[in-house]
Amino acid sequence: QLLDLPWEDVLVPHVLCFLPMHHLMILQRVSKQFQALIQVYLANCRSFDLSQVGPCIPKQAFCNMLRDNKVLQNLTLQNCSEWVTDKELLPVIGQNHHLQQIDMNGCDRLSRQSLVAVSLSCAHLKHLSLAHCEWVDSLSLRSLADHCVGLESINLTACRQLKDEAVCYLARKCLKLKSLSVAVNANISDVSVEEVAKNCPQMEHLDLTGCLRVRNESIRTVVEYCTKLQSLKVNHCHNITETTLGLLRKRGVEIDVEPPLQRALVLLQDVVGFAPFINLQI
Repeated sequence: QLLDLPWEDVLVPHVLCFLPMHHLMILQRVSKQFQALIQVYLANCRSFDLSQVGPCIPKQAFCNMLRDNKVLQNLTLQNCSEWVTDKELLPVIGQNHHLQQIDMNGCDRLSRQSLVAVSLSCAHLKHLSLAHCEWVDSLSLRSLADHCVGLESINLTACRQLKDEAVCYLARKCLKLKSLSVAVNANISDVSVEEVAKNCPQMEHLDLTGCLRVRNESIRTVVEYCTKLQSLKVNHCHNITETTLGLLRKRGVEIDVEPPLQRALVLLQDVVGFAPFINLQI
């Protein structure tokens, strides 16, 4: 019989790990023994992604699934953004000190207490996504920067409470940052971008989409200091010109805004129709 096999030595690492999470949820309803087996698996899993469970999961089910787990490394909270609060999340964060990646995208019912808990419990954190979490403020981000100095990527898209001071503090503390997004934040200016460029030489991906106060001056600092940059997003940054972006294009940096000449050719092709060859004399 399947359940006669050793659970922790055979079933958990060599069988259950290949099943999608929603299948495990169905399997635990078969019998009390299967329910106990799935709980053993959940207590030992390193990665937990709620997007695999389904669109609806009760709060109590979430709490029960992770109540015994103390070895999580990756936690993704998709599909629970409408109901997850500090009450459900804080116990999970408090007992998992090995978390390296956390995705809280869109979890607007959380508060700054959750981010402070992450900073105090997850010293090994490398990747954090807080996109559209408007509860993120300067104090909680400073706490994160103080305790998670090994952070390599952070997504702060649409965290509108944040200002230059907080982002600068993060850049001075987290020197290993390789990916940063401060997109859709009208408070971010050249001050933040220059501080990031000078303190994070490992930066590979920088997203400044919609940062209207960012200008050519700070992008030139990025050109000078971020020699490993692979991609830059500056769509809707109207104060950044092609003169500066061209310096990055020459280094092969992927930029989400097309050069003016390329955009003109595309528009011309749309108007005139397909044209395999266009000769321009300047």
